[in-house]
Parts: sequence; structure tokens; C-alpha cells
Amino acid sequence: MAQEMLVNFRQPEECRIAMVEEGQLEELYVERSTNENFAGNIYKGVIVNIEPSIQAAFVDFGGGRNGFLHISDVEPSYFKQDPKFVEEHSDRHSHHDEDGYGRPRIKPLIQDVFQRGDEVVVQVTKEGIGTKGPTLSTYISIPGRYLVLMPSLGRVGVSRKIEDDSVRRKLRDIMNELNPPKGLGFIVRTAGADRTRKELARDLSYLMRLWKVIVRRIMTLPAPIDIYEESDMIIRTIRDMFSSDVDSIIIDEENAYKRAQEFLEVVMPRYADRITFYDGREPLFSHYHLEEEIAKINQRRVPLVDGGSIVIDQTEALVAIDVNSGSFRTTASAEDTAFQMNLRAAKEIARQIRLRDLGGVIVNDFIDMSSEQHCRAVERTLRDAMKRDRSRTKILKTSPFGLIEMTRQRVRPGLKRSIYRECPCCHGGGLVKSVETMALETMRTLAIASQDPKIVYITVVVADEVAEYINNRKRVQLAQLERDGDVSINLRSEPDAWPEFFEIQCSDISGNNVPFVAPALKQSR
Repeated sequence: MAQEMLVNFRQPEECRIAMVEEGQLEELYVERSTNENFAGNIYKGVIVNIEPSIQAAFVDFGGGRNGFLHISDVEPSYFKQDPKFVEEHSDRHSHHDEDGYGRPRIKPLIQDVFQRGDEVVVQVTKEGIGTKGPTLSTYISIPGRYLVLMPSLGRVGVSRKIEDDSVRRKLRDIMNELNPPKGLGFIVRTAGADRTRKELARDLSYLMRLWKVIVRRIMTLPAPIDIYEESDMIIRTIRDMFSSDVDSIIIDEENAYKRAQEFLEVVMPRYADRITFYDGREPLFSHYHLEEEIAKINQRRVPLVDGGSIVIDQTEALVAIDVNSGSFRTTASAEDTAFQMNLRAAKEIARQIRLRDLGGVIVNDFIDMSSEQHCRAVERTLRDAMKRDRSRTKILKTSPFGLIEMTRQRVRPGLKRSIYRECPCCHGGGLVKSVETMALETMRTLAIASQDPKIVYITVVVADEVAEYINNRKRVQLAQLERDGDVSINLRSEPDAWPEFFEIQCSDISGNNVPFVAPALKQSR
């Protein structure tokens, strides 16, 4: 299938990269210069706080907010060589007690490993989201084009995504022949599966030179300081996404084009002719009809081609995706209609998850099917569609309620968080109080304020519609409050205010301000 990588960089504040397959947008990456991106960067930091209750340390790495380092992300070289600990646990530190990256599952306590003020070399594995700081790890990994350098691994490995045993053996043999330095680990990436010995050797040499520079900086520079920063988005995406299946890379900004061309000529010279510069007057994404597609990405409802839709709702820690059949029907039974609808939805769900960069726990509510065979087929379709996703995913079997639960590695905040800000009116809830509700709550607030013996004058400012409602329907009650409380109430409207706009100012007989907090309503300023 024809694949193209389109790079839009004409606006210096924003870089957008689209992967297009047979004219359809399959992946989209957006990065803004105003947003700091830490993921993949390596820092020399300082432990500023230790929390034994959650077995984690907080690290000042120079990025503003402190990073979060859990004990499970601390490599054994940091463990204090307590003879008692080693003796008690050495028998259990066998091959079976390690995960795929050589991390022993048995860990000491975080307070036994670090103290405040200790220096630690960390890599950001996940960007901070909301009020949370970035997630850190001491297991360093530095990606090249075909290899990943993992100093703590200490051996040669092959990506689990390369499933052919003969290819795996061949790659291991090549890596052993290249004789990488002892004590360092290397993983052959999926992109290295069909590479020659010369290409792998070139990548190994590049990573070794880079590692020497990093070690020198670690040894000489004081903490907290950045040691290594990931390449810019264009180089990073070409490095990680480009393969022989990509027919062309089209870039619309001259300096970015030159940088990318130099990178290709050094790392992948045989593909250097696949990069082209777009200098058309029409914007690149408009020329390829992508702007309309991008505008739809953050819509809640996604229509499907043959009828039906999927609805995507995102919360703080969970994404719910609901499949609706709508007008979609097959000539066969209701079971077959549900099955065909679910197959189509599974492919689109995988695409939307990639495009929106959704992460965390994702629950997919498919249309109920009674056939076990159909359930397994939908699971397979979803798994196959997710295979092209670079983020780690885990997909469970269909639950008795027809749900397929899955998790997807979250490295950065999703696309929605990157390009939208929280609504100042509803604070992200998507709902505001009705005019009647605001009017009734305003009256209750006035009833409380009018009973304060110090308060003589009350000025309330609300939205136009709320003021109109009170003046038309609550005029009698308003006059009653003034008589009963012996106060003067001045009701004013604020033009163009949002529905929940509310301000109250209270003063005594001398005109001095009397502090008053409305119990049900928030002051707007």
C-alpha cells in the first residue's frame, strides 16, 4: 500500500506530521514549541523527597515540576550492597525473577536505596499530565535507527515484535559478531529485521559515540542538569516511523527539509531520494485534503462509512468507546448485523486511538453477540488493527457484558489535551447550570446575606438571562427580602456573561465592605 509521510512546519510554533496510507490519514503527531517535551530526555537529578507509603521518590531534574520515580523503575546498581539483603534474596534473583528488561522483581525499600540529596541519572518515560509531574526511570534506553542502547540490560536482545525465529537467530549472530562492549545492552528494533551487518554496525557505532558523550556529561556536570535530549520531532519521527514501505517524505519548510535530508543521507543513504520539498502556494495538508479529517479527530461521535458510528468519551483515567449500529443493516440475521458492524468498528477504533493518542484504560462497548466464534473474530480484528501502533498495548478477551478492555501506554498527554484548553465556563464538565437554577440559587444566597446584621447594602451581578428571570418572576420575593432584612438589594446584569456568572458585594451602613462567601455559588472574580 502507498504510504506517505507529510510534514507541515510552515508555522514555527507548531510541527504536524501525518502518515497517510492510500489517501487515508492513519497517524498524526502534533508538537508545539510552546509546550516543553521531556519524554525520552535523560537528566542528572537530585532526590528532593522520599515517600515510603507509595515507595517512590520525587526528583528535581531541572524541568520545573519534580519527577516521580517508583522503586520498580530503579535499577539494581543503585541498591546498597547490604549483605543481609543480598544473602536473603540472592537465591530468588534468578532468570525467572526478571522481566524482559532484566529488572529483578524483588526490590528493597525506597528509603533503603535513596536519601534526600542523592544524585540519580533518570530518563523521562511519561510526560506530566494535569498536576502530575513527569514519570521517571533509571533504566536508560537510547534509540538509534535499528538498535536501542540499554546500558542496564548488559546483553544483546531482539524486539519481541520480530516473531520469526530464524530472523531472530540471524540478528543475534550478527550482533555477537559485532562484539558490542561488555556491560552494555542492545536490542535490535523491528526496523532492523531486514538490515545488513554493515547497517547494524553503523548504528552500533553511532550509539557508542553518543553514549561516550553522555557518560562524560554525567561524570562532569553538576545536578540537576539535562544530559541528553531527544531529537526534534521531524528527525525523531523519521527515525522511528520510516520504513521501506514509505514511498515519500514531503516537507513544506526549507530548513526542516535540509535537516531531514542530511539525517537520511547519514543514517539511510539508500532512501535519501525519497524526501522532497513542497513549495506549493496551497498549504500542504489542504493540498492532500487532510484538514477536514483533522478537524473531525476530536469530535465525540465518529460516523462509519457504511452506517453506524462509534462514540468516544474521555475521562481523567479511562476512555469509554461505544459502538452504535445506527442505520447499518445486513440482509442476514441480527447476529450477523452485529458481527459485521463490530468488525468495521474494531478497525476504526484502532485508528482513532492512534490518531487521538489515547492512553490508559480503554473500554470498548461492542454490540452484543451470542456467538463465541464471532467474539473471538472481533478480538482478533482489534488486535491485528493495533499491531501497527508503536505504543505498548494489552487487549483482554470479551467480557460477559460484551466489553473488550485494553490498556495503552501513555507517554504524552493525548492530542485533545495538547490543542484544547479547559472551558472556563463549565471547567471541562460540558454542562452549565440552567437559568432557573442560577436564579433560585441567587435568591437563596440573597436570603442568607440579608440576615447578616452587619450587611445593609447588597449588589449582585449575574448574566442577562438570570437577571431577567429574577426581575420577572421573583420581584415580590426580592422586595420581601429587603423588608425582612432591612437591606437594599441592587440587582445588575452583565452583558455577554456566561450562564454561571455571579458576583456579590456586601457593605455596611458606612459603605465599608463586609466579607461574604456565597455557599452555593462561586464568585466569578
